[in-house]
Amino acid sequence: MAVVRRLPRIRLWPKFLKRRFPRSLYSRVLLMIVIPIFIMQIIVLWVFFSWHYETVTQKLSEGLAGDIGWAVSSFESDPSKANLARIANQAQKNMQLSISLQRDNDLPPTGNTSMFLALDRTIAGALNDALDDPYWFNTTHYPNYIDIRVKTKAGVLRIIALKDRAFAATGYIFLFWIVGATALLTTIAMLFIRNQVRAIERLSAAAERFGRGEEDAGFKPYGATEVRAAAEAFLKMKARIQRQIEQRTTLLASVSHDLRTPLTRLKLELAMAAQDAATERMKSDVSEMAYMIDEYLAFARGEAAENTDSVSVRALMDAVTDNVQRAGHKLHTAPLETDLRIQIREMNVQRALVNLAMNGFHYGKHVQFSAEVETQGERQRLHLYIDDDGPGIPPERREEAFKPFSRLDEARNQNIKGVGLGLAIARDIVRGHGGELSLDQSPMGGLRAVITLPVNG
Repeated sequence: MAVVRRLPRIRLWPKFLKRRFPRSLYSRVLLMIVIPIFIMQIIVLWVFFSWHYETVTQKLSEGLAGDIGWAVSSFESDPSKANLARIANQAQKNMQLSISLQRDNDLPPTGNTSMFLALDRTIAGALNDALDDPYWFNTTHYPNYIDIRVKTKAGVLRIIALKDRAFAATGYIFLFWIVGATALLTTIAMLFIRNQVRAIERLSAAAERFGRGEEDAGFKPYGATEVRAAAEAFLKMKARIQRQIEQRTTLLASVSHDLRTPLTRLKLELAMAAQDAATERMKSDVSEMAYMIDEYLAFARGEAAENTDSVSVRALMDAVTDNVQRAGHKLHTAPLETDLRIQIREMNVQRALVNLAMNGFHYGKHVQFSAEVETQGERQRLHLYIDDDGPGIPPERREEAFKPFSRLDEARNQNIKGVGLGLAIARDIVRGHGGELSLDQSPMGGLRAVITLPVNG
């Protein structure tokens, strides 16, 4: 039997690069444009300065060195003052060179080098070829001139030459224009990319608001063709989901209304019948049926058309405590030290919290309600905790508890009252606010229900 050997996996991106690679679309697209432009500019500048610029500078330096060599050799053949004056006059007139003799001076020590090492290197090579005498030069002492000194038998011959005679000054203009044009084009590209990314961000924000049950009437498809197509597909999907929700709500509302009529008649007949043990059992069954119908309708309706509002967290906790107290239970509350406001549908969130608190009293004797705020950079999240001292739910079955019509008999005893929709409704409400509902082990020994809601986005 042949053994198939799997080839090793090749990683195109090392881990340290992957961690540092930008995650936003805007940054990635911008990087895709800037990096090729940057590489292209490096190549262009390298080719220009290596071939054209250095070649031109070398030719100019050789011409300057040749003029200096002529002046030095002419002076050494006749080191008289008259000959020096004649050479200086001719060099000034025809070669733009200023020549003077320093009889008692020596060559200075090595001075500062130019920031453009190629210039010093080119001039030094040209002077080595043109002169046999020791020399010294400096390209930084004067902004527009080169100071060249040659040691002769009669003294040091000092020659001042225009820097333009030794190198191509227009090369920096080319450098300025190419860098300036790159910066201008990159800025224009950034503006265009930002405009396209803004369309995607608006689509993402509209989807997030729709997930929270908020209406964005001002959203319209715009941007590139692909982004418009995605936005139009989102609007069609949104319309289909809304129609489905409306149809489900209408159907359950009709069924609930139709069932309540015979239930009402049954309640009246039972009230008028002889009161005995069988009648009491039937009354209990009818009450349970009415409760189940209300639960089905609440689950089908999900979040009602309640508008979001800025609500005080402390006032929300007080309202939940009062609702639980009216139901005959005492909810221990540990409110926030510093109050804050949060944008929610107050009645829906109250209903979810009361549902979780009553669920805790159903399985335990004591229930505690607490809250804390978590800050991550500029974002804040509100955590609401409902703890009880009941039997709890094993970790592997906690997600199953959120399934509609689910009853965890082994974990939380027999759910006599209800149809297994409490946690499902609570999670739908929380997720409709952009948050999350999870279950954990309570410090009181039972179950902890954790509601996490965004405070500022």
